Amino acid sequence: MTETTFSAFPAETLDFLSDLKANNNRQWFTDNKEIYERAVKQPADRFCAAIAARLETLTGQAHTSRVYRLHRDLRFAKDKTPYNAHLHIAFMPQGDLSTPPSWFFGLEPDHLTLGAGVFAFEKPALERFRAQVAGSAGDTLSQTLADLKADGARIGEPELARVPAGYPKDHPNADLLRRKGLSAWIDIAPPDTATRGDFMEECLGVFTRLKPLVDWLSFAC
Repeated sequence: MTETTFSAFPAETLDFLSDLKANNNRQWFTDNKEIYERAVKQPADRFCAAIAARLETLTGQAHTSRVYRLHRDLRFAKDKTPYNAHLHIAFMPQGDLSTPPSWFFGLEPDHLTLGAGVFAFEKPALERFRAQVAGSAGDTLSQTLADLKADGARIGEPELARVPAGYPKDHPNADLLRRKGLSAWIDIAPPDTATRGDFMEECLGVFTRLKPLVDWLSFAC
């Protein structure tokens, strides 16, 4: 993959997201759509191409990207504001894994975070994950997560209250068995780091720190 030249988001990206948060209605967005295209969509497209190329170098695998929709699905939402005032992107390795570990980017007016992992395992991948963490590979993963936490990473709580059927309730890796997904996140402060000239190096540095989790998930699931 040929790497696209990209150094940072323009300051206008954060300005637009802040203004959208304060004016979250269709008329305002329609009136400012040209700014959205220039300040958010086009830089995001260049960022996606540049990071995908860097991830290919880091992992040896080609990656695709997905920019999450700005428009919110309001069908079952109590909050009827029509837009997400953030930029969320996922980078996925190309290949045959049903639930591949991915890399995540989130930019909001007051928050910048990078992550890696799997939001929710599909059933076959979940069964493989549980089989792995029930054995010695689970000890390796526990140590990987402990190292990430010591390095400042956030890791959410398990989704299940109990260990699933078929595994001892007092299993030493019960915390892992109660998970239906697994991801780690590293916050970057301040958010305007995304507009600075060394931002790409900052991103790749964080992704490199998260790579041990991705390596484990790629091998085990």
